[in-house]
Amino acid sequence: MDEGSAPVTLEDVEAAHERIADVVHRTPLETSRTFAEMSDAASVGLKLENCQRTGSFKIRGAYNAMSQLSAGERERGVIASSAGNHAQGVALAGGLLGIETTIVVPKITPAAKIEATRGYGADVVVEGDIYERSYEYALERADETGETFVHPFDDEAIVAGQGTVGLELLEQYPDLDTVLVAIGGGGLISGIGTALKAHDPEIRVVGVQPEGALHAKPSLEAGEIRELADVDTVAEGIADTRMLETTFAVAREVVDDVVGVSDREIAAAVALLAERAKTVVEAAGAAPLAALLSDDSGLEVEGERVAVVLSGGNVNLTQHAELTRTGLGELGRYVEARLALAGWPTAVGDVVETVAEEGAELDVLERARRQSVDHPNRVPVTVGLEGSGPEHLAGVLEAVDELEGVSVLESQVD
Repeated sequence: MDEGSAPVTLEDVEAAHERIADVVHRTPLETSRTFAEMSDAASVGLKLENCQRTGSFKIRGAYNAMSQLSAGERERGVIASSAGNHAQGVALAGGLLGIETTIVVPKITPAAKIEATRGYGADVVVEGDIYERSYEYALERADETGETFVHPFDDEAIVAGQGTVGLELLEQYPDLDTVLVAIGGGGLISGIGTALKAHDPEIRVVGVQPEGALHAKPSLEAGEIRELADVDTVAEGIADTRMLETTFAVAREVVDDVVGVSDREIAAAVALLAERAKTVVEAAGAAPLAALLSDDSGLEVEGERVAVVLSGGNVNLTQHAELTRTGLGELGRYVEARLALAGWPTAVGDVVETVAEEGAELDVLERARRQSVDHPNRVPVTVGLEGSGPEHLAGVLEAVDELEGVSVLESQVD
């Protein structure tokens, strides 16, 4: 490629689109009046890549790259490193193309993603505490075995494949003003940005990262790749420490801004997507919606048509439940309280009945570990309550506190 030319072009993305057309789903785009009202946007379109084969967009780039391997490369097999979603994309692509695949994942990878990867026929190796260590191990093994390393993001064919999401956005949600895309290593936003900017340079492409893995913004502002020493986020799918040469070169040309969101805001977005959009999205996939709804991200979308790319939905059900509970707490709709009960277990029935009468949901009720400050003739109990907001929950706890033989010792109502 000539010096100074773009690493990935619209033509590359269009070629990828033709190459993978019979393999990937054209995922739905659903508009949400609720999220438009919450953000003051004119319209919000949710691009449901969580409904893609393997549960994320990653099959697009993986298949595009692996389908172009030579016969010799296919014979030697491929190896990849991944926090989970790229793993499944490579595994499925390998199965479809008849290529043996080995996936190296970090220890933080959810069990659901590991089992799903094995289910697609790949050999899974767990190595390293974070993705970077898995990545280094996979590269070393590729040198030893001759397997082809399929990079999760820093590869022109991978970026072009991910960019097919952008082509679908142009068809499904015309005249969009802003698109919000999560950034891990930058492959998805680089591809989408390439497709959208070639169509209309005025479309604003905004990246979203967790505050605990916010490397893209300082990198783009400095004009050089900045690497984080470590990452700390619930969104393991985008817990990368840096972009690399290919994605950084493309992102510099097509990304207009990057904003950060907290893990609690991400959890709130996960909960709202389950409740309002009736869709299960993992933390990484929910980050763009978190930015849209955040009061602190600095993102302004008033009167705009905004596309939100929900990049994946591969999450353990237990983890999803925990994220949802945390998210409801962030929204002021969930509270944990510590009670003291006299007349156990009769008082338990009174508490349950009162919570129901007050229109709240009792999520948890269990005996708590006794503390030195607890009255010896009272039973300490922990309850978790879901309500419509802080005022509602405060009223519920007030009604519980008025019950005979029941005292509210402490709560987390804002």
